Amino acid sequence: MVKAAVLGASGGIGQPLSLLLAISPLVDELSLYDVVNTPGVGADLSHINSKAKVTAYLPEEGKGLEKALTGTDIVVIPAGIPRKPGMTRDDLFKINAGIVRDLVTGVAKYSPKAFVLIISNPVNSTVPIAAEVLKKHEVFDATKLFGVTSLDVVRASTFVADVVGGSPTDYKVPVVGGHSGETIVPLLSQITPKTEIPSDKLEALVKRIQFGGDEVVKAKDGTGSATLSMAYAGFKFAESLLRAVKGETGIVEPTYVYLDGVAGGKEVKEAVGGLDFFAVPVELGPTGAVRATNPLPQANEYEKTLLEEAKKGLAGNIVKGTEFITPTSK
Repeated sequence: MVKAAVLGASGGIGQPLSLLLAISPLVDELSLYDVVNTPGVGADLSHINSKAKVTAYLPEEGKGLEKALTGTDIVVIPAGIPRKPGMTRDDLFKINAGIVRDLVTGVAKYSPKAFVLIISNPVNSTVPIAAEVLKKHEVFDATKLFGVTSLDVVRASTFVADVVGGSPTDYKVPVVGGHSGETIVPLLSQITPKTEIPSDKLEALVKRIQFGGDEVVKAKDGTGSATLSMAYAGFKFAESLLRAVKGETGIVEPTYVYLDGVAGGKEVKEAVGGLDFFAVPVELGPTGAVRATNPLPQANEYEKTLLEEAKKGLAGNIVKGTEFITPTSK
């Protein structure tokens, strides 16, 4: 029996993500939590003839989160405010950092052994926040904490197909680094099957993968950011993890992890100048992150330049998240 929880279930990402989890044959119980509208979302989903039992909770004077999380195996957190035109993911930090801190505190108290999937932006900083909260409660397990960067990979395969033709499902593109702007590094030289990107299209393609979210923010004209595509990508990662937990082997997904706590992570950490967190393809298994793989040595010179820029941005993002929970004396 698998119980999944979505924290932030009434939001633009939370609702379609909850729908996908509710109809998944891998989920037996789906628990929804948000500060508003959760009973309505839960009632709506409960009418679907899938096997998942749906329950929904509001804060309820501090008891709602406890009820939502108790007995949960996998927690997906899309909670927070969306980006608006002119905003970067970093602009969201002040609000979303506190939201993630409080929700992960609930995880630490009520479902400390659950897998935790962070979608709330800025992921580069909110995953370190989650790690510090779990450490403070002495329940941190790096193999169970994931920053969801799957949307970058979904976009990469889609945009590659736009350039070279074919179906987006034809291409698998490794994307490493983080989950915002220049910290997103598509390794286009390692596309499978082997695919040559025309040199006059390369830079524009990379920028589109890095800043694809801006297209959606602009197109929605102030009404939100990438919600449907993010919900799909978040579900795609959650589904892969659940398949691995149930014993399926050979499942590898890109994800932003704490490198020191995952097998193979130290080699990646050395390659990225000592960063504590970095997104690379990670093999998943019954215990979570089994092994991080390191595609960086095969990067070409152009990609190495992109990696240098990514490392600079990530260094500051990680410190910002860590110090939000554990300030350093200066």
